[in-house]
Amino acid sequence: MKELDCIEVVVEKENYAKHGVHKGMQGWICLDDNSFGYWLVCFPQYGEKDNIATISIHEKDLVFLPGGMDARVNERIKAQFEK
Repeated sequence: MKELDCIEVVVEKENYAKHGVHKGMQGWICLDDNSFGYWLVCFPQYGEKDNIATISIHEKDLVFLPGGMDARVNERIKAQFEK
């Protein structure tokens, strides 16, 4: 993977959830360098809203999205956990 690649989180983990990131959320890799198997990933919302989080995600916990990402997916998932 490399900087600006779009990814999707494929697991639900407590250490991601405490930052508001859940399984199925999509983001983009912020740096061209991974650290000990972790990539720094930004999880945006649609439009001018603040990002959900920018956190490190382990490489085994994500998949590459060749067709790009859709921040609206993140908003739908986020809404499920805000209830």
